[in-house]
Amino acid sequence: MQASILRHSFTRQALGQQRSLASKRLMSSSTEATQKKAQDALAAAQKNAGKFLDGAKKFLEPLGDKVGQLLGSYKQPLLYNLAVTKEIFKQIYVKEGLQPPTLDAFKSAYSSLWSQISNPGLVGNLVKSGELGRVGVYGLQAYGIFKIGEIIGRRHVVGYKLD
Repeated sequence: MQASILRHSFTRQALGQQRSLASKRLMSSSTEATQKKAQDALAAAQKNAGKFLDGAKKFLEPLGDKVGQLLGSYKQPLLYNLAVTKEIFKQIYVKEGLQPPTLDAFKSAYSSLWSQISNPGLVGNLVKSGELGRVGVYGLQAYGIFKIGEIIGRRHVVGYKLD
């Protein structure tokens, strides 16, 4: 009886080892296939980006030449001043340690705003403290800036021009 139990446990261990080897082989082959697909997608994206840049260069080159002709003798000083300005901004960016905000910073800021806005006691607190007028003015300013942007975007004060 003990021999059959030992034989049974031995075959069970052997089957487990074979299964783990097979699963490792399957995982490595699927990982290799995934990596191959990712490399193919990257190569295709680089090829398409190259085509796009070539097309954009062909399209924008005559436009740049035309702008250069219109600027005449002002072209060289203007380009120089733009290059100097770019370098100054680059130095400021480095010296101040500026960097775009991280995703965590965005999440924490907007979660904080949402928790404040979703609080039902917010309006009551604003009325009691007298801050409701200031919040109203801020809202009105935001709406006004939005409407001015709309007017500029439409290039017309009321509605869109229909041609």
